[in-house]
Amino acid sequence: MKLYQSSHSPNSRRVRIFLAEKVLEVPFVDVDISKGRSHTPEYLKINPLGQVPALEMDDGTAIAESVAICRYFEAMHPEPPLFGCSPMEIARIEMWQRRIELNWFVPLIEYWHNSSPMWADRIGQIPVLAQHNSAAIGRFLTWLDGDMADREYIAGDRFTIADIIALATMDHANSVYVGLEVSKELENLARWHETVSSRPSARA
Repeated sequence: MKLYQSSHSPNSRRVRIFLAEKVLEVPFVDVDISKGRSHTPEYLKINPLGQVPALEMDDGTAIAESVAICRYFEAMHPEPPLFGCSPMEIARIEMWQRRIELNWFVPLIEYWHNSSPMWADRIGQIPVLAQHNSAAIGRFLTWLDGDMADREYIAGDRFTIADIIALATMDHANSVYVGLEVSKELENLARWHETVSSRPSARA
């Protein structure tokens, strides 16, 4: 088994944090996405979409998509439970995972692709789309900050996959690559970020 991943990929980081929380060691194969290594004929046999991360089993079977990979490891190593235990907790974590993904991560990537010079020669950038997504993210984070006033973590009172996705998203947003820093005035989000960033797994 080996995990194809990139140190510059927020989706790869999700899996690295997840593995660190589970205290699992999996061999990494670094894929330099900045040089197009995820689109070589060899890698496209592993993931035809040319994306990282991808988990390759010993028999050659491959699983792509970060959350799918995390679900595999959750099923194989259920402790500590990061996707929830009771039906209600599982549903609540799934709800927040989707909210973060659809209302923060996806528009963030759209903003980045349509605003960053590093993408200017790769896609036909649409500046107004970057502005639209930036505004949508701002509205969502303002709401999220208020909603988190009475709880420590994204989906409740303990650390879950929802926090992993949000942490990787926020750190990517704050990075020099993207430059859409989350406002320090969002005090509940700032408090949450300090809490989750202090976990050893955040260094993965």
